[in-house]
Amino acid sequence: MTLDARPSSDSTGIACFFAMGTRVELHRFGPGDDDALMLARRAIEAVDDALTIHRPSVTTALNEALLAGQGVAVDDPVLFDALVAIDAARDLTLGLFDPTADARQAGGWSDVQFDEGTRRIAALQPLALDFGGFGKGFALDRAAAELRRAGVSCALLSAGESSIAVIGEHPLGGGWPFSIPDPLRPDRVLIELELADEALSISSTVGAGTLAPGRAAMIRPTDAAVISAARSAVVVDRSGSHAEMLSTALIVAADDEVARLRGGARRFLFDLAPVESARMLV
Repeated sequence: MTLDARPSSDSTGIACFFAMGTRVELHRFGPGDDDALMLARRAIEAVDDALTIHRPSVTTALNEALLAGQGVAVDDPVLFDALVAIDAARDLTLGLFDPTADARQAGGWSDVQFDEGTRRIAALQPLALDFGGFGKGFALDRAAAELRRAGVSCALLSAGESSIAVIGEHPLGGGWPFSIPDPLRPDRVLIELELADEALSISSTVGAGTLAPGRAAMIRPTDAAVISAARSAVVVDRSGSHAEMLSTALIVAADDEVARLRGGARRFLFDLAPVESARMLV
């Protein structure tokens, strides 16, 4: 007996929906299975359902246990993969990305005991997790993986326009061009970039995206300093979750840490102080 191949087509397609507190757009071009966009959307919605702290979820249940001083098994595969990715990126971000809900409290990721082998997590003192600064990039990674499995070789994925991933080159050839505006002066461009099989993350302390109700202040985990300077960080990486964690880390980094984080890669930090033009920090 032979199995029929999944229906496929050679056409464009678009899916637009609301998830993770923002508008998500998925654009596919060229060959691929007919259900590719549906599978990508399901991947993003699965991340939203698992990692949200704004409605009951496996993460809110985990937070209740951690705040009560209890260790628990992580059975949900999406939450488990998220914890693995964050734990593995500690050195990459110099420890400056910290998913604890409020790093001003005594607890932090250094107090988290996560055993990948047993899939158990506990904390040395009460704390909670917030996957902001990670979740959108992580979701786009999983959606892009679904598209690739479905035979899609050209696509653009966007979550709120601050987290972007592309598959392959632009439909017309070459890289996908992006102009990143100054969040305080939209008529000015901070930087122009081209992406190919890469992800982009933008983090800022100013602009419309920072005005959302309940948005927490950005805090440097190493010394609990609240970051009030007007800054924007732009990071390009093969991994959407890495790009998002690194852009968050750049925003909160002290001056001596910025150069170490940049490391010659496409990682940029802009000082948006009210001067004639934004200045890139080096």
